[in-house]
Amino acid sequence: MITFNKRDDIAPICPHCKKEITNILYQELKGDLGKRCIYFCPNCKASLGLSHRKGLTFGW
Repeated sequence: MITFNKRDDIAPICPHCKKEITNILYQELKGDLGKRCIYFCPNCKASLGLSHRKGLTFGW
């Protein structure tokens, strides 16, 4: 079993530039079938991930 441990004393490291991430930037991407958000590092602007798509009836 995997356990979760909350840690407020450390910051995650960007896998691209190896700097600490203290905030995350995002941008909304809108399309015909819904919208997503792309999250990226504030230091190197590399993509960290995408949100799940919000459909026609969700998230508008």
